[in-house]
Amino acid sequence: MHLHFGSFRQLIARRMASMVSDRSGNVALTVAICIIPMILAIGAGLDYTRAYNVQSRMQSDLDAALVAAIKEIDEYDEDEIVEKIKEWFDAQSEKQSATYDLTEITVDKTGHTITASASGTVPTTLMTLADIKTVPVGVLSAIEGPATSYLEVYIVLDKSPSMLLAATSEGQAMLRADKNITCEFACHDTKDPVKRNGSVIASTYYNYIKSLGVKLRTDVALDAVEEVLDMVDAADKDHARIKVGLYSLGETISEVLEPTYSTSTARKKLSDDSSGLTSATSMSATYFQTALKALKKEVGTAGDGSSAASPLKLVLLLTDGVQSNRDWVIKWSGKYWGQVTPLNPDWCDYLKDNDATMAILYTEYLAIPADWGYNATLAKSMANSDWVSTWGGTLHTGVSSSTTRHDYIPIALQDCASSSDLFISAASEDEITAGLSTLFNQYLTSVRLTQ
Repeated sequence: MHLHFGSFRQLIARRMASMVSDRSGNVALTVAICIIPMILAIGAGLDYTRAYNVQSRMQSDLDAALVAAIKEIDEYDEDEIVEKIKEWFDAQSEKQSATYDLTEITVDKTGHTITASASGTVPTTLMTLADIKTVPVGVLSAIEGPATSYLEVYIVLDKSPSMLLAATSEGQAMLRADKNITCEFACHDTKDPVKRNGSVIASTYYNYIKSLGVKLRTDVALDAVEEVLDMVDAADKDHARIKVGLYSLGETISEVLEPTYSTSTARKKLSDDSSGLTSATSMSATYFQTALKALKKEVGTAGDGSSAASPLKLVLLLTDGVQSNRDWVIKWSGKYWGQVTPLNPDWCDYLKDNDATMAILYTEYLAIPADWGYNATLAKSMANSDWVSTWGGTLHTGVSSSTTRHDYIPIALQDCASSSDLFISAASEDEITAGLSTLFNQYLTSVRLTQ
């Protein structure tokens, strides 16, 4: 049976009157001595249970307000963040019809931390008999993002020939229409000179394409890395908490720069053709299963970020997501064409199982219908591929096997990422350039409640 507090009090009053009027023995005296403490004890239990429930809601509301606030901490100044916390907290309080208020808010934009406290009172019911009309309640919450922790960022750039495709459809069209070259797809990897009417006009296809001002995917990828380095400079002004390492991905992983606090050293690598990161070079194949296993050894196991010896670890992978080998398409008359597929996202577990966070920027593989190699591989269906038999993939639930391999790439890459908000698909030059820094910022503003 469930009684409202008012009904319960009336019932207690009737029972008291009945017992007090009983003149037999010492009942009246016993009741007079014991009944008030008994009622107060019952009332205290009920009232403090109500207060505990209110305090739990208050804590939840305050935590929710801080989670919302820290995700926007880079967008506003401290005073604006404080006002937003008040708005979010008040909105939650109104939903609960509660009577509590924020008492103190501290925002540290540099450290990416916010602390806040709230207090209120809960009206009592039976405890009013002892002239106790309210029970005070209070909560404290603190939140921080990984920007306050020690962190190692592993920037991994896909160096397959397909990353040497023109970065935009406009660039592709320009190369397709140029009569001095015969292809639009990674054609600059040849060492042969470019000739016009028998005369050499460029020493390599790469130099010729560069002279046209056409940016390739790899060129834009390096711009994206520059953006991340700028963010590291801003987030770690003393260069004492965040290390950055640079890696190229192809047949395996090649370490270009081990994690360092020096972003200036990283920038030098980005502009040096001998580093193997620029568009001057490419790798003949992309074997994710061996490359990501090798990357696992480079990254190691992530810590909790509390010290330089136990850093958090973030892998920023920029890739078009295609498992491939140039020879599979060119030399083998279709025998290996089925092996040109999206990567198997299970291979990403090499890193995720060691608590590293995987963030993926998919540089969208622009369809090239005029290229026979594309039409024989990625334009074909997943059912037509060796993705299951050779690479051990499992088709995503609800996705038809008739889906083209090209269209399945973003599905596989999103499964590779640690969470859906750490996956971005980028098609244009601007989107690619901004993509890595967006992922890095998303990671920095991921949060953990500390109190």
